[in-house]
Amino acid sequence: MLSTLTLALLGIALLAVPHRPAPPALTAPSMATTPPATSARTTAASAPAGGRPTVNPAASTRLATPARSAPAPALPPHGEGIAGDRAIQEALESAWPADLPAADERELLATGRALLRADATGVGRAPWPHLFSGSGQALAPAFATGRFRIQAAIARRDGSPDKAVVHLVWAGMDRSGTFTDLRITDWFFTRTTTKGAGTWTPQSRT
Repeated sequence: MLSTLTLALLGIALLAVPHRPAPPALTAPSMATTPPATSARTTAASAPAGGRPTVNPAASTRLATPARSAPAPALPPHGEGIAGDRAIQEALESAWPADLPAADERELLATGRALLRADATGVGRAPWPHLFSGSGQALAPAFATGRFRIQAAIARRDGSPDKAVVHLVWAGMDRSGTFTDLRITDWFFTRTTTKGAGTWTPQSRT
């Protein structure tokens, strides 16, 4: 009887004690949590084991962007007239950077311009009998002098220091009355040395 009474009293005592909830179970931290800000050096690239650094796009925008080269000038449309000649000259100079001494370039340009005029209009062919000798339709002037115009010209080396080419862009009206601009002619030269002095001699054209 005593044992039964003791157990009954213990049961009543346990029921009188207030119930405490169990502490919540610990959970893994959420992956959505935003990490603290880091410096550009640490976020710019991370090196995984055995792999190449992975660039962080957000950090890479802070890095300096390499400068882009300026695009070549666009050629003017046909029929632009004298106003478009400067753009053609700039396009030639951009496509073929200068590579000749200034004195040689001046000589070649002067001779190349004179040769083109003589070839197209027939005026001034006497200094080059080896180029304009003979007769026939092939050597007859094809363009009128009044509408002939050289739009742009440059002189550059042609594979070696003793060879050069003059690139010419020009406009003219042929004998049938058709005017065309942006025509292209190349005159090729070879340097010849006489008594220690070098001279550029025209050889052919295309």
